[in-house]
Amino acid sequence: MGRVISTENLVTERNRVMKAMAIATRELAKQPSFNAASRDLLAFLVLALEKVAESIERSVLPWEKRGYWLKADRFRMDWAWVEPLARELRAALISEDETQLAQGMATLSQKLSGVKVVEKHRLGTPWLGAWEKLKASAGK
Repeated sequence: MGRVISTENLVTERNRVMKAMAIATRELAKQPSFNAASRDLLAFLVLALEKVAESIERSVLPWEKRGYWLKADRFRMDWAWVEPLARELRAALISEDETQLAQGMATLSQKLSGVKVVEKHRLGTPWLGAWEKLKASAGK
């Protein structure tokens, strides 16, 4: 069996995750109170932020190999908000601290304000079951 080669580049993957986060953020705003659906949405946002943070490091590796350290550092600085926000939201979600969650969501909404998502998107509802995935990843 041969190697598995991903045909998507990191930018495409990161853009898809950002669009899914924008949709989840809008869906979370529609929730009347903190319930199981909002817990799933928040867990998805945490996992998505962690995935974006991981893609940032993978994106800069080729630049650093070629000696483009300034470009790599600038790119890291542009995305420096992702990892701390993921940690903050994860901790607030596990402790169910609604004020911290609201503050984190305000920051995330501001960062996602430039993400355009068409009304008839094909991303579906990727947040279903995210709370269980988050709990499973915390147990490792």
